[in-house]
Amino acid sequence: MNAPKIRPSISLEQVWCTLKEEAELQQDKEPLLTPLLFPLILQHATFAKALNAMLSSKIQCSTLPEDAIHKLINLALSNDADIVKKAQFDLLAFLDRDPACDRLSLPFLYYKGYQGLQLHRIGHWLWHNGKSELALYLQSQVSASMGIDIHPAAKIGKGILIDHANSLVIGETAVVVGDDVSMLHEVTLGGTGKDIGDRHPKVKSGVLIGAGAKILGNVIIGKNAKVGAGSVVLNDVPDHLTVAGIPAKVVGDCRGNQPALVMDHYLETP
Repeated sequence: MNAPKIRPSISLEQVWCTLKEEAELQQDKEPLLTPLLFPLILQHATFAKALNAMLSSKIQCSTLPEDAIHKLINLALSNDADIVKKAQFDLLAFLDRDPACDRLSLPFLYYKGYQGLQLHRIGHWLWHNGKSELALYLQSQVSASMGIDIHPAAKIGKGILIDHANSLVIGETAVVVGDDVSMLHEVTLGGTGKDIGDRHPKVKSGVLIGAGAKILGNVIIGKNAKVGAGSVVLNDVPDHLTVAGIPAKVVGDCRGNQPALVMDHYLETP
């Protein structure tokens, strides 16, 4: 049996220094990566500037030049410091809870779940500051290039881990109420098609949503609950319970588990 991975303990204040140190080590180890590492991390003085450079590089299209995208992202970052702080918490979430991630630079440079979420945070700021058309434009570009479709009005907390993220869909009135939520690929926080107005799920802290799970309607997923892979959830899930199946039913009690569950395996439907 393999020994458990020893994970470094990094505080929020250490994120930027650690990220830059990792990039320097990677550049020494693999000089061919310098054209990636230098413009996205090494040439910058702050995490916010590096974040802007990385996100700008992900939105490449013929309709808006990269410089315009860069200015748009900078507008959001310079007016809302919480976007930068949440981006740092999200990096730490991968290090804490993703067994495949052993350094901060991996999600920052390569994981579209992390990158797509940060672009959503930019779009969310635009949506609420008189630039809804630009927010929808950004959403469409992320959807086309990354396969992640998050409506800019959706509210999402911090310390969020979106693993793989293929075909992830989060609707307009969805709210990830709490922090430290983990979601795998093909998760849907959607509507039932029967309602208008507030019609999407509300997810509390410490929730783990397995691959392919569909949570539909204005339902509440309680604190530290688990939703099994491939499940269809149509009703509220109380705190600390595990649900699975189609339609989802209670199959276990995870009371006593810590929030921010380590994803050492995918939840499967029994």
